[in-house]
Amino acid sequence: MKETITPHGGNLINREIAGDEKAHLDQRVKGLKKIRLDSRQISDVEMIAVGAFSPLEGFIRKEDYHSILHNMRLKNGLPWTIPIILAVIKDEAKGLKEGEDIALQDGEGEILAVLHLEEKYLAEKDQEALQVYGTQDAKHPGVAYLYQSGEVLLGGRISLLRRSKHTQFEKYRFDPKDTRRIFRERGWKRIAGFQTRNPVHRAHEYIQKCALETVDGLLLHPLVGETKADDIPAEVRMQCYEVLLENYYPKDRVFMAVLPAAMRYAGPKEAIFHAIVRKNYGCTHFIVGRDHAGVGDYYGSFDAHYIFDEFSPDELGITPLFFDFTFYCRRCGQMTSNKTCPHLSQDHVSLSGTKVREMLRRGEVPPPEFTRPEIAAVLIEWARAQKEEYHS
Repeated sequence: MKETITPHGGNLINREIAGDEKAHLDQRVKGLKKIRLDSRQISDVEMIAVGAFSPLEGFIRKEDYHSILHNMRLKNGLPWTIPIILAVIKDEAKGLKEGEDIALQDGEGEILAVLHLEEKYLAEKDQEALQVYGTQDAKHPGVAYLYQSGEVLLGGRISLLRRSKHTQFEKYRFDPKDTRRIFRERGWKRIAGFQTRNPVHRAHEYIQKCALETVDGLLLHPLVGETKADDIPAEVRMQCYEVLLENYYPKDRVFMAVLPAAMRYAGPKEAIFHAIVRKNYGCTHFIVGRDHAGVGDYYGSFDAHYIFDEFSPDELGITPLFFDFTFYCRRCGQMTSNKTCPHLSQDHVSLSGTKVREMLRRGEVPPPEFTRPEIAAVLIEWARAQKEEYHS
């Protein structure tokens, strides 16, 4: 069976080297200059290497950087909205020469990959903050990371020698080539991808199942890379999904895998980016809900919908599925949305994340119209453990 969607740019990139090439580089790396990566950079290296960021073969060069910031495209015109960059401080950059190979280390000094350095250039942080995040406010987590990172950007292809040590979610780690193979084996031609960094609740379940009515299969793809410190941990979110899948989803029509990418909190720009990444994983459709990848009050509720109008369907190649604000309506007696429910807000059951966290800290079970009782139990147990750890 043929694949139902081609990767972004036409080919699934593979920069994970093996055989003689790996043996040769392994011999050389100890003598190379070295750069120590943070957790976001490590995940970016892996995402590039396995093809999740196709067509990128490495960290972007200056022309692509400027084109992404100002045109939302690579220099060749292909849609791309988030610059994948490797930033270092000026003192570190001084000793690096274009044309040489640089070893990339994790926090423990293990060499993971080699950067084939093609270009050094200066970051334009104010422009990047404004164009990617829509703000220069350092309280925005993506902008905060940007401003505290290095001033010099290193562009060039990477060669992955070994992956970082993963101790969690081993049975859910699948590369794009794996998910594409699984979709083929299951005979799925239309696959909807769902991105989340939050615990699943009834509104998520509703839009996932609405999408599932129109496609062959659903890829639940929780992000487990770096997130904000106050986001609920990935292991808790995954436990919630496991409970939901076990009890409320058709097992032959849903597949769950983790996305080991870092969260940028870039709102509409990240919605496009997340869609492209899921296209590389083999999805033909991508669910875009309210305030996708948003944080605080930096973005309008449906800015992540409107941005798709800036691209033609052919150039993106993946179909967005837009969902309005969803909730339980007491008068309708079901989950619904502003698109289909005629009743007033006092009939709606909808809780903010802040309100839910307050309830959990008090050991109160959120109403079943908001979240499944089994999931509430997982979250209350987590909140209780957090409270005990805080007071110990």
